[in-house]
Amino acid sequence: MSSSTGRRRISFAVCIVTILLAVLDQNIVSAATVPIVRDLDPDHGVDRIPWLISAFALAATAALPLYGKLSDSYGAKRVFLGAVATFLVGSALCGTAHTMGQLIAFRALQGLGGGGLMSITMVVMAQLKGPGGKGPGIAGIGAVIAGAGMALGPVVGGALADHANWRWVFYINLPIGVAVFVLAAVLIKLPHQASRHRIDYPGAALAAAFSTSLLLIAEWGGKEYSWGSATILGLSAAFVALLALFLWRQATAAEPVLPLAMFRNPVLRNAFALQGMLGIALMGTVVYIMIYLQIARGISASDSSLFMIPMAAGLVGTGLSAGLLKKRGWTHRTFLLTGTITNAVAAVSLVFTGVHTSLWLLGAELLVLGVGFGLLLGQVLTLAMESTAREQLGVATTGIRFFQSLGGALGTALFGTVLSRMYESKVPGGSTSTIARLSGEAHAHAVRALVTSVDTVFACAAGAMVLAVVLAVRLRIPGRTDGPDAAGRAGGHPVVPVNAK
Repeated sequence: MSSSTGRRRISFAVCIVTILLAVLDQNIVSAATVPIVRDLDPDHGVDRIPWLISAFALAATAALPLYGKLSDSYGAKRVFLGAVATFLVGSALCGTAHTMGQLIAFRALQGLGGGGLMSITMVVMAQLKGPGGKGPGIAGIGAVIAGAGMALGPVVGGALADHANWRWVFYINLPIGVAVFVLAAVLIKLPHQASRHRIDYPGAALAAAFSTSLLLIAEWGGKEYSWGSATILGLSAAFVALLALFLWRQATAAEPVLPLAMFRNPVLRNAFALQGMLGIALMGTVVYIMIYLQIARGISASDSSLFMIPMAAGLVGTGLSAGLLKKRGWTHRTFLLTGTITNAVAAVSLVFTGVHTSLWLLGAELLVLGVGFGLLLGQVLTLAMESTAREQLGVATTGIRFFQSLGGALGTALFGTVLSRMYESKVPGGSTSTIARLSGEAHAHAVRALVTSVDTVFACAAGAMVLAVVLAVRLRIPGRTDGPDAAGRAGGHPVVPVNAK
């Protein structure tokens, strides 16, 4: 084996570890939220869990539109190293937080780097592989890594929270991240393909601003402030104005971060909406299943995290079977219809979760949910790539990630509001954060109220998946096949093969 081949294989391994680190960090906090709350804010911390989760997602979402342009202008390796460094600084600061406010702010900084760990790493892998080059299948490893991250993240997070300290949930990133940074800096050699582009910083700032306004409305509306309050009305007006400015900027900028022309492509338009619904549904299940298990059933963080294993197994199993299913004639539309229907059925079944629901039944429901997500994983992104002109592959890819992240952040905030409002309607003046300190009938009543409130969240997630089914049914891909040599037109736009570089 030549030295260049060995260097490239190690570089691929570094990229795979980086993606796994990104997926792990999206899931590792979910199992440690309750211990974090008990330490930093035992009275009102549960109500701020949505911010802890969505701060990372929102910051990553805001950064996503910029990463593609920065990579084109300065080179993928430089931007990759910058994203890893930012992620490491955010992780270190999260471990030192002494209040929920500090942790949420540091989590947002971590998210700025985390937004590039997945997207730019894929660019690095593509450039390492090169046109027609040999190397790991970039799309093929997605399901395995996502499943491993979904399974290991909550397990590692719960174990650290129970047996060490929740701060190690963030500190564990440091040795791995430093190793990734050093190896990438020394070993990764990419062709110099950077060319100067105009970077639409105002457009990216407006995207972050209108996204934040929308998230604040979802988080505060009807909970912190009434829907008719000056604060919510002001935020609503700001959201409309900022969104209008963003659309104007995208229509007039020389190189917009999210070209409006893409929305004239019906395949991309449906793909963006579908990915947003998937982001909403995923956050509405994983986060609140952990809350249900730990608060309502009294299961420790480490033990509750084991319930993610069936979901991860379903995801990995169907993800690895995708190639065989394609050989048997499954098209993108078949994958999307089957996956969304499967997820809708699983989400509806979660609505009937009760105080004494069999944990075996819950595990089976999560397995089915994993099967559904496994059928969907990567299909929307691949479809978007195949339905996009070559010169728009970068913005289409980050656009898919943008809508998924925005959907996840918005869903977390909305579901947090739904949970709090539903619980307070059943336990006036009560807080979900104080359930563990209650006893007797008061505790039993509070648990029943929490479970019915969580069921309402699951119903909202099921509604998102039903809407995803409708979008999948409406999806039409004229004039193309689903094979790797697909050619023709998709919604008036040239089809680009998945493996095109």
